[in-house]
Amino acid sequence: MMQCPTASLRAVPPALTVKPRLLRHFLLFLLLALCMLGFGYVGYHLSEEAGIRQLRDDGERQLELHARAVESEINRYTYLPSLLELESSVSHLLLNPTPYRRNLVNHYLEGLNRRSGARAIYLLDTQGRVLATSNWRDADSYLGEDLAFRAYFQEAVQGRPGRFYGIGSTTGEAGYYLAHGLRYQDRIIGVAVVKVKLETLQERWEKARLQAFVSDENGIIILSSDPALRMKAVRPLSAEDKERLARSLQYYWWALNEWEPLSRQVLGEGLEAISFAASDPVGAAEGEVAYLAQTRTLDDTPWHFTLLSPLADLRREAVIQGMLAAVGFALLAFLLIAWNERRKVFATRLAAREALLAANNELERKIAERTQDLRASNSRLLAEIRERKQTEDNLRKAQDGLVQAGKLAVIGQMSTSIAHELNQPLAALRTLSGNTVRFLARGALDTASTNLAAINELVDRMGRITASLRAFARRSDDHGQARLGKAVDAALFLLHSRLDRSGLTLNRDVDDVLLAIDQTRLEQILVNLVANALDAMSGQSDCLLWLSGHADGDTYRLQVRDNGPGIDPANRQYLFEPFFTTKPGEHGLGLGLTLSASLATAAGGSLAAQHPETGGTAFELCLPLLHRPEGTASTAP
Repeated sequence: MMQCPTASLRAVPPALTVKPRLLRHFLLFLLLALCMLGFGYVGYHLSEEAGIRQLRDDGERQLELHARAVESEINRYTYLPSLLELESSVSHLLLNPTPYRRNLVNHYLEGLNRRSGARAIYLLDTQGRVLATSNWRDADSYLGEDLAFRAYFQEAVQGRPGRFYGIGSTTGEAGYYLAHGLRYQDRIIGVAVVKVKLETLQERWEKARLQAFVSDENGIIILSSDPALRMKAVRPLSAEDKERLARSLQYYWWALNEWEPLSRQVLGEGLEAISFAASDPVGAAEGEVAYLAQTRTLDDTPWHFTLLSPLADLRREAVIQGMLAAVGFALLAFLLIAWNERRKVFATRLAAREALLAANNELERKIAERTQDLRASNSRLLAEIRERKQTEDNLRKAQDGLVQAGKLAVIGQMSTSIAHELNQPLAALRTLSGNTVRFLARGALDTASTNLAAINELVDRMGRITASLRAFARRSDDHGQARLGKAVDAALFLLHSRLDRSGLTLNRDVDDVLLAIDQTRLEQILVNLVANALDAMSGQSDCLLWLSGHADGDTYRLQVRDNGPGIDPANRQYLFEPFFTTKPGEHGLGLGLTLSASLATAAGGSLAAQHPETGGTAFELCLPLLHRPEGTASTAP
């Protein structure tokens, strides 16, 4: 009964059974994604509306508080201009100006200004010329200045209160001007003006980290917690407005650039959401920044106070709420899908159990067949492994033999130098021993003792030569550790006779580090590289040899460089091939570089040739670094 459905399913092409299922899964995933987005948007929108309501309520309280502070700061000086009507010396000066009366009023205004805390108090005649001022002692005093063009004077001389915010034409300093027409017998005989600085309000806003500004009747920001916003227009100015403001000199020579938001959404009376580019002075470091702007008209002035409340935190919280709503829906959908899939699993498990029993019987039969095949294959593999191990042992022995042959070849090349090194102390020993016998016969014991000491030193020297040769000639293996400084000293000692004859200048700059290679093998590599450099520079009068190295992570790079004629580009690809050499037959077998590269590779390193543009040849030996002693310094003989 279970075989019929299976046969019918196998008869259907795979494309017709797989594609509808994939399409259903894709449509289900798309539907879930759309639902998640919908729930997230609804959560974000509801959270944003609630946050804006809360921010608006908090902002209204702050708006009222700070607006009243601005009004209080402005109104505290309104009584001062009219106070001058009570001073008889002021009326006398306006009616009959004399130097004595001007000096008397100057002193009075100076004291009054000091007690009131205003920026300046000054007196104008009906023609707009300053007769007396509190800053008469200063270099930039207003005394004698013609201010008839100022709007506050024109208002006050007609009997109306003069209120004006502008930048002084003398000092270029901004201030709020309060003007009052002074009367005598029902006629105006002059104008009293008080200049007030409102920068203390800006300082308070900055300390409170409040983002707010005050704009005047022309839409120009005159006070702001951000100094970069001062003298900017909050609305577009026409060419006629700009020309009128420029002629009035109210803002001196400021450009009055526009400060327009990127977007503006009116949310109610005096309430709107605005956004600015991040490069704007109130902006953030990048992107776009949004604010909730609340504006209120200030009493007794045509000014407007605007409070900016950042919406970044509010929108960030709204995004979080939207994400939580989307994640909650996704979790619920996942639980429902998991429950549905679990139901399907229970339904199909019963049917799968019978198919599993049949498949298990078939599998056991196939396993028995495969096991037999695997046993036969295993036997063949074991035989191949034994054969490969034997081959590797033979290769290792052959390599060790080549290494030893290379050492003996180097020793054979150095035989003349070694014989010369030994002949010199032997000849000296013969002479010193004969002289010592004669000195003993004569009783010159001090001279004989000196000769014997010299003989002892010569014997030690010969012992060091033979010891170095024995150490260099003995066999070694792939494992071990080597001290680089010791290996360099040993290689230079073995070749020092050739170094002396060549008149070579040696530049040595290596660290005494510990490398992962056998000491003897490192010495053999260095002997081969230095000997090749000496052969390349033979016949030159200015022979230079550089031994330099540096640590590069867990690897130490040692470079052996000469200033010889270099290697012909046609021969560079064959440098590390066995039995390839550019030397005459009696001077080399072509195995030195091959063996050196093989020894470096066996130790986990490498040997490579470089061809500097300045000439010569450089070989770079890279070996694993075991330990760098503390306080190691480069040395040069």
